[in-house]
Amino acid sequence: MYKIILCGLRVKNHQYRKMNFTNLLKIAWKTILLNKTRAMLTMLGIIIGVASVIAMLAIGEGSKESIKKNISSMGANLITIRPGAGMMGGVRSDPSAMQTLTLADYKALKSQATLIKGISPLVNGSGQSIAGSNNWPTTIYGVSPEYLKIRDWNVDQGSMFTEDDVEAYAKMAVIGKTVQENLFPNDNPIGKMIRFKNIPFKVIGVLKEKGENTFGQDQDDIIIAPYTAVQKRILAQTYLQSIVASSLSEDDSEAAVNEITSIIENQHHIKPEEDNDFNVSSQQEIISTFSSTSEMLTVLLVAIASISLLVGGIGIMNIMYVSVKERTREIGLRMAIGAKGKDILMQFLIESVLISITGGILGVLIGLVATFAIKTFAGWPVSITLSSIVLSFVVCTVTGVFFGWYPARKAAQQDPITALRYE
Repeated sequence: MYKIILCGLRVKNHQYRKMNFTNLLKIAWKTILLNKTRAMLTMLGIIIGVASVIAMLAIGEGSKESIKKNISSMGANLITIRPGAGMMGGVRSDPSAMQTLTLADYKALKSQATLIKGISPLVNGSGQSIAGSNNWPTTIYGVSPEYLKIRDWNVDQGSMFTEDDVEAYAKMAVIGKTVQENLFPNDNPIGKMIRFKNIPFKVIGVLKEKGENTFGQDQDDIIIAPYTAVQKRILAQTYLQSIVASSLSEDDSEAAVNEITSIIENQHHIKPEEDNDFNVSSQQEIISTFSSTSEMLTVLLVAIASISLLVGGIGIMNIMYVSVKERTREIGLRMAIGAKGKDILMQFLIESVLISITGGILGVLIGLVATFAIKTFAGWPVSITLSSIVLSFVVCTVTGVFFGWYPARKAAQQDPITALRYE
């Protein structure tokens, strides 16, 4: 009987061979719609996986941008020169106790360095600041006028002191917003006097608000004064605690670090075989360190989220096996009217990819909503990139092809006579 059916159906052989990709796509889509619940459950692993990957990548990218922004707020091209640990009596000393940086080093860098656009000595001390009946524990920084340019900082009220004030050891100060709010809560501080460790300073300016840095420090809790006055009148020291500079651009940071290192080595007469008694570091190194840590965490989170994609892929393979079994007679019928193995293979492969891509689209939408919710309610920095969405679709397509290939191949290898006899 089946031979008679085969002979009758072969007349449509030439019609079936004209079936193109569009027709196979329509057939696959109709088959999925006939089993909506089963298809949706199959997509669930893909949906959860893609949504998780989108959200994790957005959080990772947002954290990297936030770290870079916060560190750059301390000075986009900041380079810091600090004393290095030295050997005294066979014992390595604490770098903070070393007195290896001097004004001579600062002046040598200022006159010889060609890859920096600003440089300033830096000394600081902590103590109690007093204005009238108000007092506030804070830190005073002794710097040069170029310090604000190096830190990408501006004066909000009043003005910055000048090089002439530095040369004159002038007791002038520019204060941060936190200091202003605690010492002058209801008054304009310009022209008023404050005392720091009983040394009077005239307030000539108020800095623009900067907020907390990456390490949680309040950048506005600060008093800035000429380094000469701080060195002589408050700290009573001649050495520098550090020197800060700004490279011409981000691209010049590494070259500027090398140039600075070479100049100070010459200043300190350090031989090639000797260890340097100073350290030079740039913001780019700090950003790179934090970014690499953030990237490692992001990769870990994405790897964990990708497990859902693997589970979803296994679900697709499982359901395609079930579909092949259920449609064995249909496979035999299609082969009987002229369908080749590659046509059957393509038909089931398209179904697999459609399920995966549809799940991917829903996963991207849910991932975007989840990312927006994280930003709105948790306040975490997020950044959605086009590459993460494209990557999700590529992964979905590969998942559909990879996990759908074997069931589709099994369907394509069916014997038409055996398939038609299948109950």
